[in-house]
Amino acid sequence: MLQVERLKKAFDGFQAITDANLLVPNGEVVAVIGPNGAGKSTLFNLITGHLKADSGHIGFKSEEITNLAPHKICHKGLSRSFQLINIFSTLTVLENVQIAVIAKHNFDRKLFRPAKKLLVEETLAVLESFGLIEFKDQSCSSLSYGDQKVLEIAIALGSKPKLLLLDEPTAGMSPDETRRIVNLIKKLSQEEGLSILLTEHDMDLVFDVAQKIMVLHQGCTIAQGLPEDIRNDKSVQSAYLGEAG
Repeated sequence: MLQVERLKKAFDGFQAITDANLLVPNGEVVAVIGPNGAGKSTLFNLITGHLKADSGHIGFKSEEITNLAPHKICHKGLSRSFQLINIFSTLTVLENVQIAVIAKHNFDRKLFRPAKKLLVEETLAVLESFGLIEFKDQSCSSLSYGDQKVLEIAIALGSKPKLLLLDEPTAGMSPDETRRIVNLIKKLSQEEGLSILLTEHDMDLVFDVAQKIMVLHQGCTIAQGLPEDIRNDKSVQSAYLGEAG
């Protein structure tokens, strides 16, 4: 589904990504872990086109997407949520998801159609599947933090992606809210066959949901494999997991 090879990115001489390599198999959940400042969000921004790579290769469904514009990458079937909640807070819950659904169907340029009447049933179906239907007419600013995070994932799924990127989806959440996100990730993967790439500091969550784990340290991939292999890898323990203990 996704292949990253020898990716590099520098900012004013600082090498944020030095040698990132990553494989995301079709239908699997893959986690990227690493210490603060390891380059995880930078890697996500490179994959989604929000940053331009200095060198290296990003392939999505056997197609080169390196340095494409974010909207072009999205239309190819790759979507993401952000570490900080990124929603239209003054719009309703329904309108937020409806925007993504409309964009997927290329109705965003049909200027003389009233947007509020486009693809309402499909939008309601997305809200129903995410447990947000009761909030459909509420302003997003009135939602709890946990519901806003779920809404952001619903917006990302509104475009019907083949690969979903989640940047620290449980940051700032309570244990109950975290469990809700974990169950949602499992549902999307196991029941709907969605490929998911996530970054996360909660190691219990990572080892619970991920089928593969990639470890990033100082912008370089130092390991990728099955969770148990990563847990027992000496270089990983030294660079990251050992620090947590």
